[in-house]
Amino acid sequence: MASNEEGSRRAAFQLPEAMTGKASPAKAAVGDKPVFAYLASLPQPQRGIAEAVDALAATTLPRLQRSVKWGMAYYGVGDGWCFSCGGFASHVKLMFINGVTLDPVPPVTPVGMGKATRGVELASLDDIDEAQLAAWMTQITSVPGVGGKKGRAARSAS
Repeated sequence: MASNEEGSRRAAFQLPEAMTGKASPAKAAVGDKPVFAYLASLPQPQRGIAEAVDALAATTLPRLQRSVKWGMAYYGVGDGWCFSCGGFASHVKLMFINGVTLDPVPPVTPVGMGKATRGVELASLDDIDEAQLAAWMTQITSVPGVGGKKGRAARSAS
């Protein structure tokens, strides 16, 4: 377990203003532990927002899988990643891969994350609409994710 001093050093990195590459220096790794460490490294209020999104995802998607990729937390169910959550200077980005398929389509089109990605920018806990985010999380698991062999046939078998 990391000491408070280590956690303080990790939180010392400066969050980017926008997506221009990696969102943080967090190293790519699969599993809950690296995602929890990434979330713990964020300063407030981003940490609280990202932890609330993570908790909502865990409640909404019982077979949730986590990973850190490109300096952000990635989430999926099955084989592939469906959405990401990352801390930025003034907000947390929650981005849905293939978000153009969602109803309603989330309002934010991020730079550098693919033409089909859509999401929301959350500046405070008050910006979290749990019912809407949970609906999007559930919907997005029915379309192919990225980084795996995920497909409709594989999902329907599980």
